Amino acid sequence: MPQMQPKAPGLPGVRHIIAVSSGKGGVGKSTVSANLACALAAAGKRVGLMDADIMGPNMPIMMGVTEEPKIQKTPTGGEEFIPPTAQGVKVMSMGFLVEPDQPVVWRGPMLHNLLTQFAKNVNWGELDYLVIDFPPGTGDVQISLSQLLPITGAVMVTTPQEVAMQDVRRAWRMWSQVRVPVMGVVENMSYFICAHGEKYEIFGKGGGEILKTKFSTELLARVPIEIAVREGGDLGRPVVVAKPESESARAFTELAQKVMAGAEQLASAQPATVEIGKF
Repeated sequence: MPQMQPKAPGLPGVRHIIAVSSGKGGVGKSTVSANLACALAAAGKRVGLMDADIMGPNMPIMMGVTEEPKIQKTPTGGEEFIPPTAQGVKVMSMGFLVEPDQPVVWRGPMLHNLLTQFAKNVNWGELDYLVIDFPPGTGDVQISLSQLLPITGAVMVTTPQEVAMQDVRRAWRMWSQVRVPVMGVVENMSYFICAHGEKYEIFGKGGGEILKTKFSTELLARVPIEIAVREGGDLGRPVVVAKPESESARAFTELAQKVMAGAEQLASAQPATVEIGKF
């Protein structure tokens, strides 16, 4: 019988921690994370964004961060990072600590050590929401951060086709095993909007609805493919900031509203526990 431990202790000053996850690469987790963070900030919330994709840290580019984190002494004589702010969001990423073209070739223990630094040695200040952009998979990063941080809930990102949903289902069960509630699913790249306003379902349709039904959860948003989304990621101005009137920006704003409502409901629920040795 596995032993049980209390949920990880909270971060001082941080109310809610939201995991953005998938299990699948290439479905747009970083795009969803960046735009969710910006939409929460636009709603007047104090927001941080942790780039936990250590092997592929893209948040400095996607958020248009122009300065590196500062390092300051703590009252106990240690050191901590002060994350820079862009688009009204505090951002911390491995991308600040390596050269742009330098690969991060690390094994599990090194990843865990860095994630511990990100979890314990970043001074986020007072935050309403800390959004964590997770890498693909269900491995070291997901397990480490679920043990280190009291994650309020996870937002699952998929594209409509079965090959993406298969990995999302695996990741969904992983979050269940570490006792992190799933808030719902975002169907990204739901359809393409051409210059004439026509919609084309390039990657099929209905994936978000299938997952909604299978897991008895909520379809939080359907985000279309728009050129402005790609441009915003490349230029460091997420579409929520650059083109708030666009259909994709409205979808991200709807997502933020549902995340805020769901986080408040989960925060009032009984604290969860994590099984030691489950993995």
